[in-house]
Amino acid sequence: MKILILQGPNLNMLGKRKAEHYGVETLDEIHKRMVERANSLGAELILYQSNHEGNLVEKIHSERESVEGIIVNPAGLTGFGYSLRDAIEDSGLPAIEVHLSNIYAREGFRENSCISTVVVGQIVGFKWRGYIAALEVLVGMLEEET
Repeated sequence: MKILILQGPNLNMLGKRKAEHYGVETLDEIHKRMVERANSLGAELILYQSNHEGNLVEKIHSERESVEGIIVNPAGLTGFGYSLRDAIEDSGLPAIEVHLSNIYAREGFRENSCISTVVVGQIVGFKWRGYIAALEVLVGMLEEET
């Protein structure tokens, strides 16, 4: 089983920004943890980060036939990434939205997610652990479908 991991704008700067919200791990360190857990679950990950919404959309388009699900952290696109939202919806794939920080306990503008209406659920506020939780949930859901 293959799962697409999409990381939005500025997540390439993890480990260098606001540790109180995002933790101290770099994106590479988070991806390493995810790959290790995916291997133990029998899943393969396609890891992708971009600071540009169109690139994220194109990645969904190019991978939609080869993956069974999506884990997405839309980051700065959470509130207004409508083309990303539509690409997720149009893929027909189950998707889980992840945020390192608790977007509902921060500035008001962060709690509005246009992505939330097309995903099966959100995991917020657990820093890198949220990705592992999303991976375990998504793999479990996909296994139940087979």
